[in-house]
Order: sequence, then structure tokens, then C-alpha cells
Amino acid sequence: MGDWRSTGRRGGWQVLFFFLCLCALDSVTGQARYSIPEEQSEGSIVGNIGRDLGLEVKRLVSGKARIITKGARQYVDLNRDKGLLVVKERIDREELCGQTTPCSFSFELIIENPIQLYRVTVEVRDINDNAPSFPKDEINLEISENAVSGARFSLESADDPDVGVNGIQNYSLKPTDHFKLEVHSQPDGVKYVEMILQTPLDREEQERLSLVLTATDGGEPQRSGTVRIHITVMDVNDNAPVCGQPVYKANVNENSPVGTFVTTVSANDADQGVNGEVTFSIAHVAKEAKELFELNVDTGEIKVVGKLDFEKTKNYQLNVKARDHGGFTDTCKVVIQITDENDNVPTIQLMSFSNSIPEDSPPGTTVAVINVEDADSDGNGVVLCSINADIPFKIESSLTDYYTIVTESTLDRETVSEYNVTITVSDEGTPPLSSNKNITVKVSDVNDNPPKFDQPVYSKSIQENNSPGFYIFSVRAGDPDWGQNARVSYFLDDKQVNGVTASSFVSVNSENGAIHAVRSFDYEQIKSFQFNVTARDGGSPPLSSMVAVRILVQDQNDNSPQVLYPVQTSSSLVAEMVPRSADVGYLVTKVVAVDVDSGQNAWLSYKLQKATDRALFEVGLQNGEIRTIRQVTDKDAVKQRLTVVVEDNGQPSRSATVNVNVAVADSFPEVLSEFTDFTHDKDYNDNLTFYLVLALAVVSFLFITCLVVIISVKIYRWRQSRVLYHSNLPVIP
Repeated sequence: MGDWRSTGRRGGWQVLFFFLCLCALDSVTGQARYSIPEEQSEGSIVGNIGRDLGLEVKRLVSGKARIITKGARQYVDLNRDKGLLVVKERIDREELCGQTTPCSFSFELIIENPIQLYRVTVEVRDINDNAPSFPKDEINLEISENAVSGARFSLESADDPDVGVNGIQNYSLKPTDHFKLEVHSQPDGVKYVEMILQTPLDREEQERLSLVLTATDGGEPQRSGTVRIHITVMDVNDNAPVCGQPVYKANVNENSPVGTFVTTVSANDADQGVNGEVTFSIAHVAKEAKELFELNVDTGEIKVVGKLDFEKTKNYQLNVKARDHGGFTDTCKVVIQITDENDNVPTIQLMSFSNSIPEDSPPGTTVAVINVEDADSDGNGVVLCSINADIPFKIESSLTDYYTIVTESTLDRETVSEYNVTITVSDEGTPPLSSNKNITVKVSDVNDNPPKFDQPVYSKSIQENNSPGFYIFSVRAGDPDWGQNARVSYFLDDKQVNGVTASSFVSVNSENGAIHAVRSFDYEQIKSFQFNVTARDGGSPPLSSMVAVRILVQDQNDNSPQVLYPVQTSSSLVAEMVPRSADVGYLVTKVVAVDVDSGQNAWLSYKLQKATDRALFEVGLQNGEIRTIRQVTDKDAVKQRLTVVVEDNGQPSRSATVNVNVAVADSFPEVLSEFTDFTHDKDYNDNLTFYLVLALAVVSFLFITCLVVIISVKIYRWRQSRVLYHSNLPVIP
């Protein structure tokens, strides 16, 4: 279990160390025991706790090792830098333990990260620092002259606060002409002295005697105390009092009020008159007992005069002396048993506590180590410890009077960020006493939640011809984590969109998710595009999520209608012929126009703006067909010029105009005579013919050249193959 180490003899150090592995206990790692003499000076070394427990100095420093004591006083301090236990204040064994042996005090050594608990016990050895002392400086006795040899006379014992060999070991009496000493030991270790008459006394020869009683201890150096005994030899009294019982037993509750009756001691004396009157006194008893009990010298009634504490002393023994006026005495014992009452409330001491625990801590993680105590005994001192049931923690017993609070299930800070734990301890007394202590356990955040967008897919429309930098809209993502773990940044997934990167279309603000256009969009070139935005938190490692964003480009009326037919040129003139025999509704021609816009911006309507004869022609509003609205007559002019307006349905609307030349004639020569502008067509046709001939000549030349080159290459290869064949060389195809 352990081994003793001795570093010296008297005045030296003796160390008891043992290390007990508690495999089933998570909180208490081991125990150590040391032994030191009392009255050591401040700073004296108790032991090397680091070496004895196998702990390095850096572990003591990093773990913030500290001493936890249960009482108000701390006798020993820890030097973390050297791993030493040193005396912090003067230790008086007699003050600490009284007559209790062995005398020791305990404390706990707590080390954090991870939590380790060591119990250390220091035994305080007695030194001979107290001399025996008698309650009085003098003892006065009256002894009858006819006292027979062997008569016994009880004397008050000396008291020595020291224990063991340093306590009272011997009594001596001088001179020894008439008396000798006899020393008796009680079961509790207290010695009492009786003086025995050896030779008869003669009052007429010597009326007074003076003796010296000396008490000596066994310490080094030896100490002693003396009391002077004055004996008055009295006339004849030939009967000694006799106690009613040799031993009286009584029970009294602790905390009994002053004046509580304990028991009555009685004694009878066969003598009559004054010699038969008996008085009682308490002899050779501890000072503490004298302060707690009072004896009526006349009646022998014992009452409580002090505060009885079962936890301090469980029983007392009083030696009651019955004495008559002749000096004869008899002694009886009174054993008083103190009955425990449930007068001590259980106490809770927090030995170690982690007020913040990560939410990903596994079940079984230690949160706190507590020590509970009840100074009462038996059922009054049996303590039950519990915590409130509505929390994910449980309490386990790790060692006698020690409990650990551990996690019972997984934690989630996003659900509950802190818990109020109420520790309740109660004893089994009647009525039971209890106490409680509240601690607050905060759940620290772990980055276990990725950002989540408020929509599964985003879709937004934007008008074309926007300015670069135009704000489109913002994406939003929330993160239920806390602090840096909940700080969300946004990033554009720069993939290809229609052959170019997404960053050439839009940009995303990393702080607020705002999406801006990088360029001006043209509906006629791109009608929609899609890209992805990533939301990433600031945790370690970071978590992220992605959302698709679709941008729809809306058309604007930014294109005017384009007339495809009739074709308008500056150097040509196209005329539509209408025979004079044309009926009403005759289709002259059709104006064909398009608008590259879409929707209503591309809806076209046709109107006749100007005409040589408005009563002759009309234009279809929707289809652009030019038809006659009456019968053509000979009076109608051959040359008719119409101006048609093509207009879209945009806001504001855009339009284009086209001039349509109409010839009202039955033959082509008639038309030529009217339209002198046809000379321009001839020049145009001549130029067109020239360019066509030139192009044909160039193409023919290039074709013949290619054909010659191909034939030359073929002939060259054929000749090469023939030469190689006649030279018997291998032919490499």
C-alpha cells in the first residue's frame, strides 16, 4: 500500500507515501501520506509531492495544481515550481487533535486539464513541548490516626497535553516514611494516583506531614511537575464511605441544555454523626470533563454545565470520590455516553469545476468534482447526493464522500446554451437535514452547423442595358452557431457560363451577399444565366453550403424595326407594277419587317404615312400587305409613291419607314418612260456584272493553279518510285 522513508531520527523527517490506483474511479487518482513533527518552522519541507506521485514539475505548473482544504486553516502550502509541500503556519498537535492519536489532517491536491484529484494525509508527530501540571499547587488531606496500613487515598492526577511517550509516564512521592504510591491506568489511557498508608500514623507524635508528589513524562528532554501534599492527622474515624455502585453508566444527548440531569452517585458511611456525613468530588479527570459536568458535593447529583458535542467526544469517564469527615474515601466510576443528534447540516465543497464545456463533449465528460460531509454519525451522517433531473448530467460516486458530475447525453448549444445545476445533499436523520448548491454550466460553441440559405434556389430578373456595378439583389444565409463560427462569408463559384467565367457577369460581396452586375447585359445576346454562391462560416474547420442563383435578363425596347423587303438602297429603285385592270383588294406587295426585341417590343404594326393617292392604296395593320382599296382607272397616275411606317409596341415605341414605288401600267415600256431614275439601275447592274466577272476569273485561276500543282506532285512521286524500283532498294511506302 505504501512504504515509509526515514531521512533522520529525532527532529528529522519521516515520510509515508503510498500510491493507490483506483481503476474504477475517474476523479481520484491516488493518495499520499507524510509524517512530520509538530512546531516546525514556516517553510519547512513536508515532502516532495511531485516525485512521490510521479508528477513532473511542468505538469504541476500547467495544471494549476493547488491545495483544497476542508477547514478554515491551511497548514501546508504547495511550491509548484519545485513540487514541494512546505509548512505554511505553525502546527500545534495539542491544539489540532488534543489527546487523539494518531493526529493527522488531510487535504486534496487538484490538478486541471485533465482534472486529477489526489488525497494527501499529513500525520503530526508529538514532541515533548509541554510539562506535566497539577490542577492545584497544594493538596490538603485529613487522615485519621487509626487509619490501617493499606488504606488508600486518591490524589488528583497531573495533566500533560502531550501524548504517547511524551505524556505522563511516572509518579514519585517523597518522603516515603509512611506512604507509597500506586498508579492506575484507565481504559482511556488516563492515569490516576492513590497514596497507600504503609505505617500507622500517630497524631500525638506528628500532627502534620508534608509530602511532594512529582509527575514526570518520558520525553527528551524529560519534563516534570510537582504538587505539595499537606496531611493533617485527625482523631479516630473507623469506617470509610462505600459507593452504591462501583460503576455508574448514563446516557445524555449532545446539545443538552445546561442543567440537564445526568445521574446521581450515592455512598454510605457506617459511622454516625459528623463522621458519617459524606461529600462527593470529582478526582483525577480530564480538564475538559470538569468543564462539561458539575457534581453536587452534598447530593452526588451530576448535571451538564457545558456544551456536549458528540462529534468531538463520544463518551466521558468521571472518577467520583466519596469522603467522610474522617478523611476516609471510596472512589467509583461514572461512564457517560453521549448520544448523537442530527445537528449538523451536510456540507458541499466544490473541489474542481469547469464552468464551460464544449457542446461536442462525449457522454461521461467530467464537469465538477464535489466533496460532501456530515459530521454526525450512523444514520445521521449518511449522506445522499443528487442533482436536478431535467438536465443532461448525472452524478456519480467516485470515492467515499466524493462525487463527480458528468455529462449523460450529448449537448447542443443551439438548443440550450447553459444549464443551472442544483446539487442537493441530505442525511438520513430524523428529521433529515439537507443543503444545496447551485452551479451554472455554460455550453461553449462548436462549429457543427453549416450556413443555411433562406431559399433553396434564387431567381431574379434584371432589365437589359443595365449599368456595370448595378445592384441586383442579395442572398442571405444564417448559421445557428455563435461568434466566429456563425460569421458567414459569401463566395462566387466561378464556373463557366456560356463559355465565359461567372465572375465576368456578376460579383458577390463576401460580407453581405450582395450581387452586382459586372457588365451591361444585352437580352438579344443572353437571355438568362445561372451560377452558384457558396456561404462559408468562420469556424475551424469551416463549414459551407451552396445555392443556385438564376438571373433572367428582361428585354427593353432598344431596337427599331428593320425592313427586310422592299430593300432600300441609295442607288436603286424598285417599283411594284399594278395593272390598270386590278380589282379592289389587289395585292400590290407586302412590306416585311422584323424587330430583334421580344414580346410586345417585337409586335409590329404597319401604317401608311404618305401616298400619292391615299384613296387608291391601304396597308394591312398587322401583316404589312399593300392592297388596292378601289378599282384602278385610266386617270390614276402611273407613278405612285407610298411611305409606310413600321412601328413596334414598346414603351416608348420605335419605328422605321420604307418607301414603296408603285407603277400603275400594263406594260414595262410605259413604266420606263415614267421612271427616269431607272438609269441608276443600269449603272448599278453594269457595276454588278463587272464584279461578278472579276470574281469568276479569280476563282478560275486559283482552280487551275491548284490542279497543276496536284498533277506535278503526283508525277514527281511516280518517278521517285520508279528509280527506287530499278535500284533494287527497298521501297518504303
